[in-house]
Amino acid sequence: MCLRSGFIFFLVFMKRILGIGNALVDILMLLRSDRALDQLSLPKGSMQLIDEKMLKKIQSETLLLDQHIATGGSAANTIISLAHLGVNVGFIGKIGNDSVGEFFNGDLFENGVLTYLAYSTLPSGRCHVLISPDSERTMCTYLGAAANLQAEDLKINMFKDFDILHIEGYLVSNKELLLTAARLAKKAKLKISIDLASYNVVEENLPFLLDFVEKYVDIVFANEEEAFAFTKLKNDEKAAQTIASLCDIAIVKVGQRGSFIHSKENKYRIPSVAVNCIDTTGAGDLYAAGFLYGLSHDLPLDQCGKIGTICAGHVIRFVGAKMDDRTWKIINEAANTFQK
Repeated sequence: MCLRSGFIFFLVFMKRILGIGNALVDILMLLRSDRALDQLSLPKGSMQLIDEKMLKKIQSETLLLDQHIATGGSAANTIISLAHLGVNVGFIGKIGNDSVGEFFNGDLFENGVLTYLAYSTLPSGRCHVLISPDSERTMCTYLGAAANLQAEDLKINMFKDFDILHIEGYLVSNKELLLTAARLAKKAKLKISIDLASYNVVEENLPFLLDFVEKYVDIVFANEEEAFAFTKLKNDEKAAQTIASLCDIAIVKVGQRGSFIHSKENKYRIPSVAVNCIDTTGAGDLYAAGFLYGLSHDLPLDQCGKIGTICAGHVIRFVGAKMDDRTWKIINEAANTFQK
């Protein structure tokens, strides 16, 4: 594995984190208004799985908009960000034998991520991220090869060199895959974290997710809408408390109002940071990266939340989930002040 210079000393002591999720390339577009969402009958702020017919409709409706292309997928965003923070990381996913898959694989390699990528005859997955003028994003995902990741692609040796498995909640569409990943992770003595992904995904798979979290998951990340869908409670703090009754740590992110962190022993409210928000794409993924970075150093939960907030606060100043080296230097300097 490629290690970033300057971090080798710390990597010996840090927990190692493995991600599993949809290997996607994001195509981000800034909408002039929400008219395009209405024309496409897309619920604002949702994540929709689309077929090739819908893909062509979206391409037609957004033809004249500027596009920004970047490696995407919730878990991949978190893992790449952890690599920028100097954490020893890996990623499991599936790509096609095409230029999109090559772009995805190359970007992870250049960022120092150890990859366990299977290949499919299907085209590589991609996600159209439609960003409204108020910075809310609506995601339309053509999974392609990413959805072809199967339980039989997973091997116990993929998990043995890591301490935490971070799961992308969108994988719930393949329940056998999710269960196999969790069972292999537990066999290899890993902690498991999951990002609940999207409120509509939670609503459609609630009985399974409730059982899955209680049986396998140690850490749950959710935004406000996902937490409400998961608990049926319309109160942020009570939702966090309810989720924490099923696992070790629950994090409920509430946008400009910060986040709630609950464990069986402690509870914290972490304020947000005031920034000029351009695009919320990747904010939750970067929060998870910062929080897991803190856990990798065995920091207290409130400090983990503060580092997550710092990461999320910086990424929303950019279009997409990627930041420049100068910003990562600032984040690393801030994160290092929390180390014991």
